[in-house]
Amino acid sequence: MPSALAQLRDRFARAFADVFGPEFADRDPILRPATDARFGDYQCNAAMSLAKELKAKPREVAEKIISVLDISDICEAPEIAGPGFINLRLSRGWLAGRLEGVLGDPRMGLERASRPARVVVDYSGPNIAKEMHVGHLRSMVIGDAIAAVLEFLGHEVIRQNHLGDWGTHIGMLLAHMFETFDRSTIESGGFRIADLDSFYRDAQGRYSSDADFAAKARATLVALQSGDESTLRAWEAWRGESIRHCEQIYERFGVRLSSEDIRAESDYRDDLAAVVDELLNARKLAVVDQGAVCIFLEGFKTKEGTPLPVLIRKSDGGYLYATTDLAAIRYRVQKLAAERVIYLTDARQTLHFQQIFAAVGKAGWDVVPETGERARLEHVTFGSVLGEDGRPLKTRSGENVKLKDLLEESIEHAQAVVDSKNPDLPSEKRRYIAEAVGVGAVKYADLSQNRNSDYIFSFEKMLALDGNTAPYMMYAYARIKSIERKGQVEAGDLPTDARIVLDEPAEENLAKKIIQFGEVVGDVGENLRPNLITSHLYELSQAFSVFYENCPVLKAATAERRVSRLWLCDLTARTLKIGLDLLGIRTLEQM
Repeated sequence: MPSALAQLRDRFARAFADVFGPEFADRDPILRPATDARFGDYQCNAAMSLAKELKAKPREVAEKIISVLDISDICEAPEIAGPGFINLRLSRGWLAGRLEGVLGDPRMGLERASRPARVVVDYSGPNIAKEMHVGHLRSMVIGDAIAAVLEFLGHEVIRQNHLGDWGTHIGMLLAHMFETFDRSTIESGGFRIADLDSFYRDAQGRYSSDADFAAKARATLVALQSGDESTLRAWEAWRGESIRHCEQIYERFGVRLSSEDIRAESDYRDDLAAVVDELLNARKLAVVDQGAVCIFLEGFKTKEGTPLPVLIRKSDGGYLYATTDLAAIRYRVQKLAAERVIYLTDARQTLHFQQIFAAVGKAGWDVVPETGERARLEHVTFGSVLGEDGRPLKTRSGENVKLKDLLEESIEHAQAVVDSKNPDLPSEKRRYIAEAVGVGAVKYADLSQNRNSDYIFSFEKMLALDGNTAPYMMYAYARIKSIERKGQVEAGDLPTDARIVLDEPAEENLAKKIIQFGEVVGDVGENLRPNLITSHLYELSQAFSVFYENCPVLKAATAERRVSRLWLCDLTARTLKIGLDLLGIRTLEQM
């Protein structure tokens, strides 16, 4: 079912064509949600831009538009404000009819994309040498939310976990493994490493201090890169053990990544020579410079003003991250036929991806074979997680905080709150609630931020029962379920042919927040900012709180109002659940 915004855009297109000619039908009406509810629900700002072209006064242009604008079935009469802003207010009749039309729809009328696309989302991508730490948090949770939103909108999403599993440090780790475990045990995968970080530190310490061990490490790397079967089997076993550690984190966090989504650096190792050869010889984009193979792209310069190259093969024949990323994009567009490729890394890699995307465009590797159109390549950046001191979050010893430790601490904090608030609940029930709240709080705190900003990690703030937090959202959902239990009503028992009554301002405002949720999800699918969902869920929860305080539900004056308000409760709960599910956060029937 088209959203209010989509329907209004269509009506404005017709009005533009009627007043200014058919060539104006595709002009952007610049329709935006109103920033102040006093002026309506939406605002059209097109009159100002059209006035310049038409050489007329903006207010006169706005008056001509509304003279033919046919929106009486959706909105109250439009109003012109200031120099030519057109303010629009949804009518109660349209709102009620819209809600009545989705009572039996599990998606609540939320639109799917008019043109579904195949989308690759590259996120998480930890190095297998160490355990996942706080530096991996944002890519993991933001990427997972974006992938879920795109799937919900009807796109075909291919998750790609670009593991860092092929590099010079691997020889060092394998050599240490060979002296720590029996080789046959390693190759069979029968070993376990309790702490990857300490294992890495031990290997690194030996590599730095023991010349004989360093020589063995280099020889091991040569054997691996040469395809020695025994060394490859050991590498695969080490890789499997590292992935096991990652999967434990994904499971605890409720992240929708599996081993089937792994497409690691090592998967492209046989493609790298072909990538360099094609760019150097067939495409003539790369050149040999001081023994290294480089691509010089227009517009990229150093601080000194000299050309800034993309290095794709070192003078010693070694390949780099850029080479692997070029191979990955070529595979994703040419083989997977991805029409959109989304990368999630921190903002420090902005220049890297700008150069990679530019090189791919020059090579023509971004053209989708099936359509002949260029794929949409996007780098989704984010800031850092900071400690209370405003510096990157670290342990007291100065190390990166492990995600498993971060999560356990959050759950412990949540457990203390749950135990104090609900001491009469069975212990297993309290533990389940604490787990859901603890995990949800960490994810929501991250997702609620403008992703390009740094934020300070605070258990006290993220576990608060008020404000824009996961516990507040989860409590809002649980409160609605409590109303249904008290009324001995289940959503499935409510009549789907009910009449929705919106006589009270609180009812009307709640209805608007419910129906506008689909517009927010669509916006996230386009602009990849999950914090728009958290902001809307918070506004929805606040609107519900005002509704609940001012509009008796179970003790409504008439049976019709009671059913209508129970439906408003249910639709709010369903919106909260859909929104939190997209963010990867569980809902609770009781808190």
